[in-house]
Amino acid sequence: MLARQGDTAAFDALVVRHQGAVYRAALAALRAPGEAEEAAQDAFIRAWSRLSRFRGDASFKTWLLTIAWNRAMTRRRGLTHWLRRALPLEHAASVTDRQPRPDDEAGASELRTHIAAAIEALTPKLRDALLLARSGDYSYEEIAAMLGTSTGTLKWRVAEARRKVRGRLAALGYVDA
Repeated sequence: MLARQGDTAAFDALVVRHQGAVYRAALAALRAPGEAEEAAQDAFIRAWSRLSRFRGDASFKTWLLTIAWNRAMTRRRGLTHWLRRALPLEHAASVTDRQPRPDDEAGASELRTHIAAAIEALTPKLRDALLLARSGDYSYEEIAAMLGTSTGTLKWRVAEARRKVRGRLAALGYVDA
């Protein structure tokens, strides 16, 4: 890997290739675009300074996403008012949407509000797992590495989060939940 040998152009190419995934991981943790940008930048700086420690046990992307997640979580813990500044979950979901969907119906807007509230009510471990899995950008192995857990535990967290969200929606009268 040329980047490990100090080739800045090679590292720049890796940054360009992975910057979207790193930003989306940070946004899933922080839910504030400005904070996510800062965490992503921190992650790339940390990765550059620790590139010699990359052993290749996992893919470079997985290693980088783990750094990004850890930087975002450190930032999240350090922000005393992050909930007040955070954008609604609809914003985080819109970052990962592949194609715009017409949501002109009031019922669809109300459902999205209820879904966001149900996701917000989850514990941070369940919410983080669900949002990262929902993004579609990462494999379960990558997410497990980012969250520092096993793939089996991650799959359980995602399933449990979905079960709780469906239960909350069903209690509100959404039959297809």
